[in-house]
Amino acid sequence: MDFGVVLQTDPPARDVVAGLTAAEDNGFRYGWTFDSCVLWQEPFVIYSQVLAATKHLIVGPMVTNPSTRDWSVTASLFATLNDMFGNRTVCGIGRGDSARRVIGQPPASLATLKDAMHVIKELAEGNEVEHHGTPVRIPWVRDGRLEIWMAAYGPKALRLVGEQADGFILQTADPDIARWTIGSVRDAATAAGRDPDSITMCVAAPAYVGTNLAHQRDQLRWFGGMVGNHVADLVARYGDSGVVPKALTDYIKGRAGYDYAHHGRAGNPSTDFVPDEIVDRFCLVGPESAHVDRLQELKEIGVHNFALYLMHDDKEKTLSAYGKNVITHV
Repeated sequence: MDFGVVLQTDPPARDVVAGLTAAEDNGFRYGWTFDSCVLWQEPFVIYSQVLAATKHLIVGPMVTNPSTRDWSVTASLFATLNDMFGNRTVCGIGRGDSARRVIGQPPASLATLKDAMHVIKELAEGNEVEHHGTPVRIPWVRDGRLEIWMAAYGPKALRLVGEQADGFILQTADPDIARWTIGSVRDAATAAGRDPDSITMCVAAPAYVGTNLAHQRDQLRWFGGMVGNHVADLVARYGDSGVVPKALTDYIKGRAGYDYAHHGRAGNPSTDFVPDEIVDRFCLVGPESAHVDRLQELKEIGVHNFALYLMHDDKEKTLSAYGKNVITHV
């Protein structure tokens, strides 16, 4: 299993660079950031500094979307970084949540996402593709390579992952949900004539190493609120029973609203509806041994990559604990 760290691009940017450099020093292979350029600083500018400061770290957004930038711009950003630093980027992408909603726009449709993933990948790899009805190729790309990992929860989105994406991002560490979603992706890949083993399965969730469970839960409750935004969309589409597991849908019944000014931050006041049980299921809390046990369970389910959201009040201790005692056991 590979490991990554997910940070927000809060100023000053040098702290993000330092944080991801420390992640590589602790054995992490991937460095991710949020991509909401109103709420935080522009990540692609910072990736250049991160890549220059590290030797092997692979960087990318968790996640970008098809609507913030023209697809040719997104492809060129990745291609430029890869040309400078040697194919050390990955494109995590989804329909868009905070980046879209804070500017008064809805998430993109799955049809738009499908087309965007194709165009971005082809352009970043130096191939010609039709974009805005015009044949387009980036002529300076040399030996470009870009994997597209798609974030998804619902049945239609999971099917699209299996049909097209190079990787799957599941933003929750709940084993039951992981079994259902990974199984759905694998089934869709098989039905599309693809090898399901070729798709990287990535679970992304907060982790906090320690013994004060009550404090850890309060620090990570924000994640249940973030996931709840996506679940609310699923409930609106599919209802609260049927194809979407109740483990995803039940807890949002107490959800009153959401303030993106506190998105992804410990102490988010919009997440009071998230019970302790959901924090324990969706996140990794407790001592190192508990983290190892959960990660081993996820590995057995078929998870290849764990991305650790590092947004709480004891980041350095958790990062060090993973480097010294968790990654080596998993």
